[in-house]
Amino acid sequence: MQYILHDGDRRTALLPFTFTRPVAEIRIGILTIREKWNHWLSAETSTWTESYLRGKFPTASGADNVVIHGSVLPDGDLVAAIKKLERGEALWKDDLLLACRVENPETFESAASLKRVEFTGGCFQVRNTWDIFSKNGAALEADFDLLTAGRQSQPISVTNRLIKPDRIFLEDGAEVEHSILNATEGPIYLGRNSLVMEGNMIRGGFALCDHGVVKMGAKIYGPTTIGPYGKICGEVNNSVIFGYSSKGHDGYLGNAVLGEWCNIGADSNNSNLKNNYAKVRLWNYDTEGFDHTGLQFCGLMMGDHSKTAINTMFNTGTVIGVNCNIYVPGFPRNFVPSFSWGGASGFSEYKPARAFEAAEVMMARRNVEFTAADAEILQEVFEQTRKWRKY
Repeated sequence: MQYILHDGDRRTALLPFTFTRPVAEIRIGILTIREKWNHWLSAETSTWTESYLRGKFPTASGADNVVIHGSVLPDGDLVAAIKKLERGEALWKDDLLLACRVENPETFESAASLKRVEFTGGCFQVRNTWDIFSKNGAALEADFDLLTAGRQSQPISVTNRLIKPDRIFLEDGAEVEHSILNATEGPIYLGRNSLVMEGNMIRGGFALCDHGVVKMGAKIYGPTTIGPYGKICGEVNNSVIFGYSSKGHDGYLGNAVLGEWCNIGADSNNSNLKNNYAKVRLWNYDTEGFDHTGLQFCGLMMGDHSKTAINTMFNTGTVIGVNCNIYVPGFPRNFVPSFSWGGASGFSEYKPARAFEAAEVMMARRNVEFTAADAEILQEVFEQTRKWRKY
């Protein structure tokens, strides 16, 4: 039996994050969607994704495959229903195809011909980019219970002030000293070898994944997730950072999502609320326009390998693509295409060769190799996004 997570019909709605990864590699809560399925299934999953991503994210298929919608998060009821599927059956929740058991994974895209099985339980799906932060609290609670069930936290230093310590969990090697940890409104999870420096105020839910760092004097409001090797400081509210990204200085980040290998310069800020308190519209790659989110609070969406200089400002509901470099004073436009270089006074094209050089240096600092597969993916993103770079 092979379990395959299919990008399904939500990939375009989840750009720019899915330019460089399958849908299932999105982090929400503590784990990525793939890691959640691996835990629940007690099996390794693979991916059915865009052809240019398959070199890095290959498909492991066989004669008997269970193909699962990669934007749907697992729970006990859903996993039980999927495991009951017979060959040639498809599991549906209203008009949403959740999973099917087939010989050919491509059949997922035409599963209407399969025998229909109705799922009567609840369904937690990441449909749009803003779901990543707006649904992060529920996902974090579920992951916390999944990862800590039947386990004991590592001892927490007496130098800290703890509120609801039964909802605070430290993995092996996690360190925190002289900080306030308040888990009243959500759990607090510190991953392996993570570090919370002195003088921090953290209000859950909060997840600091393996090797993550909170620098001194940060103010963190949940639900917030910092992925592996992430680094934060300043004021952070209801944000998700996938991993290997840094907001290491003062400045505000709120209702935001950052991909991997991003860097936010000192004293950079994003707005998450319009002056007239109107609901926020956000760039949609599918409609190529600004669509309603239904949210009053919505900040910054930033794709992988994008960076800002010091004192950079972002308006409410700004989408930054992959490999952008924002450095000119003032508010840039609310949608910055991938491979753009500049800011409020205008942009020029960020050439791939220069972008790859920067990526290689940044990744080497974390002992991660910038591979030929990485370069091929980013080159394809450069080509796919060329039509939006009309400066």
